[in-house]
Amino acid sequence: MLILDSQVHPYERNHPARPWAGTLAGPASATGDELIAAMDEAGVHGALLVSAYSFYRYDASYAQQVYAAHPDRFRVIKPVDPTNPGVADIIAQWAATPGAVGVRLLLDYGATEDPADPGMARVLAAAARHGLPVNLLCWGRPAQAQALIARHPDTTIVIDHLGLLQPMQRPAPAAPWAGLPQVLALARYPNVRIKVSGACTLSHTPFPFPDIWDNLARVFDTFGLDRCIWGTDWTRAVEFLTYREGVEAFLATDRLSATDKATLMGGTLQRVYGWRFGQD
Repeated sequence: MLILDSQVHPYERNHPARPWAGTLAGPASATGDELIAAMDEAGVHGALLVSAYSFYRYDASYAQQVYAAHPDRFRVIKPVDPTNPGVADIIAQWAATPGAVGVRLLLDYGATEDPADPGMARVLAAAARHGLPVNLLCWGRPAQAQALIARHPDTTIVIDHLGLLQPMQRPAPAAPWAGLPQVLALARYPNVRIKVSGACTLSHTPFPFPDIWDNLARVFDTFGLDRCIWGTDWTRAVEFLTYREGVEAFLATDRLSATDKATLMGGTLQRVYGWRFGQD
């Protein structure tokens, strides 16, 4: 079965030539070679490199470097700045960049809460124009996310991390699924997809995290598996589980059929991001 991870964060050790802008839960580095070693050990064939905003802000050059070294294993998603007046041109240039398959908009990193913000409108309109899905980190802002989605029906929007606030360190929140009804309400918009990424970090039980499945079933039933995309959110999840556990928890469950797993863990990703793995 082809397995593709929708969210891994590549980064080098902190050094003067490419200094970190902040911090992120994880090891001292997650280079391309280190990511591939973890993927190979877990049986993962490919992954989307989501350039780490916490380290590199809007500079995706390291993720591009990793892609260039391993174009058969990776594609790249770049965060974009809605406050930059030239963001539409940046997205146009990104769409023409080898390996680029999407952009990312982060609502909870100092962004305005105005759903009519012209900068966000520029991002969503430009992404639609160039056929790039917008990965939307909107935990804590479901109403704003809904308004943005409704205003831009021609833009494919992928909700990051189940749309739920996920922890950087233990313990998981006491009621991590409390916001799920607001997330499920977004399924009525046909341009919305959802990343089932980082789900294991919401568990209160050890591997194989059995307490996540009733709530994940609600996501699958509401959105349909053809709109759901599995991912680990490695390395943010490192405080909670190993990379292999993030894979095996989904492979081993009896809550999904073999066909369901193939759709969730690779099939939907290929369709949404236009990545014909092994053919491009």
